[in-house]
Amino acid sequence: MHWYMDVLKNYVGFSGRARRTEFWMFVLINFIVGIVLTVIENIVGLTGVITSLYNLAILLPCLALGMRRLHDTGRSGFWLLLLLIPFLGWLVLLIFYILEGTPGDNEYGPDPKAGATA
Repeated sequence: MHWYMDVLKNYVGFSGRARRTEFWMFVLINFIVGIVLTVIENIVGLTGVITSLYNLAILLPCLALGMRRLHDTGRSGFWLLLLLIPFLGWLVLLIFYILEGTPGDNEYGPDPKAGATA
């Protein structure tokens, strides 16, 4: 759960680098929260309201994390503009997010994997 909270605490941190673990754990927890909110919405009868508010609330942290993940692979945050291309752009970003980060320091900062144990 600390992966999720760390991203939310650094919600406007567009500089630096993010490890694959940080990125994918945030995605997993975010997915689980989305499912739970959808179930709650269906029980209460507010279909789409709660999840829309949640998605709006995490938009900035998601963009910041995506940019830091791209920085870890040695790419500029401008690659996030690929999100505007429906299928192909998303696929290219998915591949970038799956790739291992650049070992050692790069132009975006020190290697986050260097001193980490998890």
